[in-house]
Amino acid sequence: LAPPAAAEAAAEGAGEDSKAEEGGKKKRRKRWLPLESNPEVMNKYIAGLGFPTIMYKFVDVLSTDDWALEMVPGPAKAVMLLFPISEMSEKHRNEEATAIEKDGQVVADRVYYTKQTVGNACGTVGLIHAVANCGDVLGGDVPLEPGTFFHNFITRTKGMSPDERATALEEDDALDAAQAVATREGVTAVPDVNDAVNAHFICFVEVDGHLYELDGRKKFPINHGPCESGMLLYAAAKAVKQFTARDPTSYNFAVTALVPNTD
Repeated sequence: LAPPAAAEAAAEGAGEDSKAEEGGKKKRRKRWLPLESNPEVMNKYIAGLGFPTIMYKFVDVLSTDDWALEMVPGPAKAVMLLFPISEMSEKHRNEEATAIEKDGQVVADRVYYTKQTVGNACGTVGLIHAVANCGDVLGGDVPLEPGTFFHNFITRTKGMSPDERATALEEDDALDAAQAVATREGVTAVPDVNDAVNAHFICFVEVDGHLYELDGRKKFPINHGPCESGMLLYAAAKAVKQFTARDPTSYNFAVTALVPNTD
């Protein structure tokens, strides 16, 4: 796995200056700067949005091998993966969608999932997936402070469809300032907001005994099968190995996990 790297991929179409018709004129979709896969940056970001980092925080996962997983405090609440978008990853994404649309899959009603329409927002979307699926608004055990972005946004969108949630996020200007600050606090150089980025954040969570991959560029959550309680990190590591196997010559992978804060 690679060291922290600044990388997010645009939502489908947003990397090509996605536009929408408004009053007969073409309007460019909102774009953000990419977020860095850096626990310090991520923790400061989510704390400012109402997540109790005194209880849980993101840490680096150095490898998907057992020796590295055993070093990570547990149990994990979510796992974030940053991976390079490649010809093979896109081929798999399309084949996977076709197979699921043909054969179907089981997705628990409690899974909170949103699409991504804001360019370079996959890091923020991944964090929303992580927080929503462990927060108390939807029945999780992590308390989200009322009146904060996370509590307000998840409460407001919990009854919406994934597409409606994506629209709500794009129209929620309250997040713009916090996201802009977070993207400038990493260790890598800040790119131009219009630069092409070829890496993407996704999130893994356990809901009702199953491992789910939540990717705002996909048509739906991906059920990766059973996941024992408390074993999310190990189950997610197996799924991550599938990603690395599809792109074996790349080292541009990074994994972080939301785990108990033992400081």
